[in-house]
Amino acid sequence: MALAAALAVAAVAVGLSWAAFALIRYELTHQLDLDLTQAATVAVQQHGDAPPSVLAGQCQYLAAPACAQVVPADPARDPHAPDDGYLLPVGPPVREVAAGTRAPYYTVTTVGGQPARMLVTRFRSGTALQVALRSDGVQRAVAQSAALMAALGAAGVLLAALLGWWVSRTGLRPVTRLTATVERITATRDPRHRITSHAAPGRRPDEITRLGDSFNTMLDALEQSVAAQRHLVADASHELRTPLTALRTNAELLARADRLTEAQRERAAGALGRQLRELTGMVNDLVELARDEEPQALVERFRLLPLVEHAVTAARGHWPGQEFTLTTAPGTGDALVEGIPARLSRLLANLLDNAAKFGAVGGEGGPVEVEVGYGPSGEALELSVRDHGPGIADEDLPHLFDRFYRAGTARSLPGSGLGLAMARQIARAHGADLVAESVPTTEGGGARLRLTGLVGHAPEGDQPGRRRPTIQ
Repeated sequence: MALAAALAVAAVAVGLSWAAFALIRYELTHQLDLDLTQAATVAVQQHGDAPPSVLAGQCQYLAAPACAQVVPADPARDPHAPDDGYLLPVGPPVREVAAGTRAPYYTVTTVGGQPARMLVTRFRSGTALQVALRSDGVQRAVAQSAALMAALGAAGVLLAALLGWWVSRTGLRPVTRLTATVERITATRDPRHRITSHAAPGRRPDEITRLGDSFNTMLDALEQSVAAQRHLVADASHELRTPLTALRTNAELLARADRLTEAQRERAAGALGRQLRELTGMVNDLVELARDEEPQALVERFRLLPLVEHAVTAARGHWPGQEFTLTTAPGTGDALVEGIPARLSRLLANLLDNAAKFGAVGGEGGPVEVEVGYGPSGEALELSVRDHGPGIADEDLPHLFDRFYRAGTARSLPGSGLGLAMARQIARAHGADLVAESVPTTEGGGARLRLTGLVGHAPEGDQPGRRRPTIQ
């Protein structure tokens, strides 16, 4: 950047210096030409009838007046006396001006070994007037101007290089800090480092500041992702330790089956099978949670209600002792949603299993109530699943969707604490959200899980003003 700034200023400085030099040279030369024209006019007025000869011969001195001579067009008319010889050089162009075949002109010449500028113009019929003035003063002034312009141009280029270097260092200092932070993160693999912003308060941030802020935002997301993965791995290793220990114990027990009775072998084999199924389910849930994305190629538009009906039917078969009821609002039967049917089926299955499991706690035996309708805006679909169990304690409510979190009432029940975490992940991937609340005892108690913000579409297509969900 400093080099580019120096080159740009150099081009401008050279151009301006050349223009200034050309203007100064033109003005000085033009002034000398005006003096020659004035001297020629005076010579014509004072010596209008003079024969071809030298009229004045003083211009070999710097402060002398102009020297002048009259030259005929015909060389035969030249004066032959030695004292009447010409002072200024006479060539064919001078004869042509005298003959009237060439226009008057200015030229440079030498008089007495000194540089001079000469005007050749018509004197009278058949003669030309030559007037000259010394020009070494003008040439010296032009040379000094050229040297001054060159010095100013060089100083300007040097100053531009220094200022360009300073501006570049100042302007790119945030980029340097950004680079240093990236290199530090690369070396330490620690995403907790941040770019320090030096933007003045109340002023609009520039592009570099916005780049630093964007990089900090990216680091925040990266740190959260790394922390979530580390937390998942730590929780998974902790949760897997118990079922793996139980599996190993039962496997070792079955290895000594010859010492066990038939009933003991059956109990050990049954426990081993249950533990394998639970471990398989937990591993599948961990894989789904760790993936944290939905494949775009599987997104399609489908009716939500048949999916809910199928999930309720499957839950009735899985929980034969639990009653399930389904209530739908008008207009939801044909409402379409965009998403992945298999993933939404998994979400519904987790919600129904959770409700059936906790609805049986306490011996209340109330039904699991499933409702499908529209939210307050009348555009987004809303699905709720309610049980009549003990409800959700206030201290458990903020952590209900955390991975591996299990409330006090759930620790004696089967499960890994991943179902609701996975359900919320699927909901948010479909542009919706999953919230939990306790139902007041005045309304029968229990817990309600609501899937909100699931955008619906009429069968004929998109309706104006309704957004399309983004599967992330």
